[in-house]
Order: sequence, then structure tokens, then C-alpha cells
Amino acid sequence: MVSIGKLARTLLLLAFCMGLATPPLVRAQDESSHIGGMTGRASVGKELFKRYCFGCHNLSGDGNGMEAQWIDPKPRDFTAAVFKCRSTPTGTLPTDDDLFNAITRGFDTTFMPQWRSLPPQQRADLVAYIKTFSPRWKTEKPGTPITIPPETPITTDSILRGRQLFQKMECWKCHGPEGHGDGPSASTLTDNKDRPIRPYDFSTGTRFKCGATNRDLYQIFMTGLDGTPMPSFGDQLKPEEAWDLVHFLRTLQVSLKTPELAMFRQWESAHAGQLKPIGPDQGTGGGGK
Repeated sequence: MVSIGKLARTLLLLAFCMGLATPPLVRAQDESSHIGGMTGRASVGKELFKRYCFGCHNLSGDGNGMEAQWIDPKPRDFTAAVFKCRSTPTGTLPTDDDLFNAITRGFDTTFMPQWRSLPPQQRADLVAYIKTFSPRWKTEKPGTPITIPPETPITTDSILRGRQLFQKMECWKCHGPEGHGDGPSASTLTDNKDRPIRPYDFSTGTRFKCGATNRDLYQIFMTGLDGTPMPSFGDQLKPEEAWDLVHFLRTLQVSLKTPELAMFRQWESAHAGQLKPIGPDQGTGGGGK
């Protein structure tokens, strides 16, 4: 007579051979995420993904879900493991916290909503499952997050230096001289899948793709948005220059009425006609006083 224990072991072994089960040790080692004190499990995240995410991202995670044909911009392809919003250098994998924050925050101007309604543990489980779609997570480690130094004081001089950088770095070619996202290169831009992509419109935006604070904006252009034409300026800008650019970009958000905008408008009213227009006629060093 076969014992119940032996029968159970035989059935479990048969399930492994048929691919119906995954050894617990492999699952615990390869399919997890770590956010703060939470450990996310892919086995739990899989069911959450099937419930909330597959309509856009597809069961295979390739971004070609049944709803994707009506969505622009297209849902993220997790199989490529290329992510826009990261705290890590360009070309590297994001941290688990980066993915957790992306799920929590959602993406402005897209169909990806905020998922703050899901308990933090479930969001951690989703992060673990998302990492199963690409083999990169098995062969690479996430990049080391960049260091964001304390913000420099917001002053008129800082804003004006940032304006000069906006001209010098030719940001206007994509974002437009006034930040409307209508620069001369805007209509030619494509993402890493050769799909048209629109530059950010500062004049109408109230938050960014990857956040809403000055620190978020600093991180965006110091890490770049992988998979898009937006490069990293981490090797081109000193930290204080990056903060100057942050302060100027805030003046372009005319619908948000930022402190930087109020300060800059007050300066402009007292120095009418002293600024040269931003654009091609100023070369790479103009746009200043």
C-alpha cells in the first residue's frame, strides 16, 4: 500500500516535470522584490497582474494587451526591461523602489493610473511579478541610484543661468522656445520602438511623467528617460547647473503659477527688452541677458 506522504511526493514531482509547479526555493530566490520592510512575491503578483494589468500590458507583458490598440502612448513592454522613470543611471535597471513608485504614482498624460488604492504589499507583489518578464533581471543588478544634492536657492540669477543652459543644451529644439513641446525637432521624434513620441509641454503640464517636485525634475534629466529621445545630462551638467535648469523650467509652467515663474515675471517687468529670444538665432551660447 502506497503511503499518503509518498503519493504526495510523487504527485509533486510529476507536477514539476510537467511544468505545473515551480520549486519553492527557485521562486523565493528569483521572483521577489524588496521595498522597505516588505517582500513582494511574484506568485501573488501574477494574480494581481491578471486582474488589473493584462488588458493593457498583455499576459506576456509585451504591452500588446487587447486594449493597447486604442491607447496612445502605448503600454510599457516589460519584456524589454527599458524604463523611463528611474533613480539609476541611463541604461541600467531601475530599483524595486523605482517600480513601486511608478505603480503608485501612475504616469501623467497616459492611460496608466495611480494605484494608490492597492495596499502597499500588493504593489510590492506586482513589482516582483513584473520582473519575471525579462531575463535581464536574472543577469543584471539594478543601477546605483544617483545622488541628488540639496537644492540651491531659487534666485533670479539661478533662473537666468538655467535659461542660458536651456539655449546652450538646445532643449528648445524639442520642447520649443517657450516650452510648448513644439520645437523644430518635435514632429520627428520616435521612441525605441520607432513610434512617434511627443516632447513634454511645460506650459500645460502640472506634473511630470516621473513625479511633480523639483527633485523629481532634477532626477529626470540627470538620469534621462530610457526608451525616449530624452537623454541623460548627468555627464554634462554640474549639480548646481542642473538646479539652475530646474528653476528655469519651472518658469515655463505658466498654468501652474510656480514661485519661480512669479519671481521671473517680476524681474522681466523691471528689465523689459533685455532678454534675447530663445531659439536658433542665438546659437548655443545666447538666450541670456
